[in-house]
Amino acid sequence: MSNMMTVSSLNTKIKSLLEATFMHTLVEGEVASLTYHTSGHLYFSIKDDKSSIKCVMWRSSVAKMKFRIEKGMHIVVEGSVSVYTPRGEYQFQTVRIEPYGQGALALAYEQLKEKLKQKGYFDVQRKKAIPKHIHKIALVTAKESAALHDMLKVIEKRWALLEVVIVDTLVQGDEASYQIAKSLRYADTLGADIVVVGRGGGSTEDLWSFNEERVADAIFHMHTPVVSAVGHEVDVLISDFVADLRAPTPSAAMEMILPDSIELLYMLNELNERYHYTVEQKLQQHIQKLKHIEALILRSSPTRKLQETSIQFIRLENEFKRVMAYKLEHYEGMVPAFAKQYHQTISFVLEKKLQNLMFMEQQIVMNNPKLQCRDGWAKTSVEGKIVALSELQINQKFVLEDAFTKIEALCLDKT
Repeated sequence: MSNMMTVSSLNTKIKSLLEATFMHTLVEGEVASLTYHTSGHLYFSIKDDKSSIKCVMWRSSVAKMKFRIEKGMHIVVEGSVSVYTPRGEYQFQTVRIEPYGQGALALAYEQLKEKLKQKGYFDVQRKKAIPKHIHKIALVTAKESAALHDMLKVIEKRWALLEVVIVDTLVQGDEASYQIAKSLRYADTLGADIVVVGRGGGSTEDLWSFNEERVADAIFHMHTPVVSAVGHEVDVLISDFVADLRAPTPSAAMEMILPDSIELLYMLNELNERYHYTVEQKLQQHIQKLKHIEALILRSSPTRKLQETSIQFIRLENEFKRVMAYKLEHYEGMVPAFAKQYHQTISFVLEKKLQNLMFMEQQIVMNNPKLQCRDGWAKTSVEGKIVALSELQINQKFVLEDAFTKIEALCLDKT
């Protein structure tokens, strides 16, 4: 009975044995159950086809994880076995978790990418347009970095008139994502036309800050258009999907959004030549039009019409004089014959008229009423009315009238 021990002693010895034996152990299995506790701790279990084991990961280790485990996921856990002596229970105390056959960062990348896609962070219709004319730009990067040097060099070459604001930020390390998100929100208040966030190349771990959800949130909620220019062309990060424009490198970002001053000068020179040519063409067209209008005005002006009328009048006057001279010359030789014929005609007419006059005189003499009355005969009238002598009354006044004499008489007697 000398080997007899208490329960507590046995559990203590088992605890010492197990914890000393199974340190820094790697175990693979399928997640059977899990609980992300409000305290920040992670409680889960893993299993294979024959058995399972309980696991725990304390909050400090959970905070370092880049991805979330899910039920049914095949994982590899690293840690050690620990024993809870009051109940004689053991569990696997985990310090690191990796997806089986896949890197933790790759899985975290895919998980966040799918999550943000479902939230609409990558939707094309919500992306802001990149302005054509940029006057002010904010560069969110490390102020001593090669990436900043490259961007400033391209800016100086392509568009030196640009106003540049450098927002210095940490771009690598555990605290980088917090600083990048904070710097982006600050850059959004500067009134810049565009914000470029980025850094030069590096490993996946070096660039990981741009795969963090807080950085994606900051980019998504910005009012200023954002260009993501991180790493090399082969590096595609979460910030590239959320940003309004993805550039393969920081220097390429400047070439994509800024005009080339030399090309612009060439274009301006060409536009200037086209402008002068167009103006010259327009001037020539208007000159021809003005000449046409001037000709119309001259043809329609009263002065021009008076001049034309005067010229026409002079022409007609000269023509009239010419015709009259010709007529006068033509008829001048005919005047003696016309005069002779005129005199002959006048003489003939006068003779005929004289004969007619003599005949008419004869007729007048022959038809004169005064000469037709016989001697002794007279007309009897009372108050201008012709009456017969038988109608006269005694003591009635009457008038006796022949062709040459008129006598007022009084009827003294009637038989």
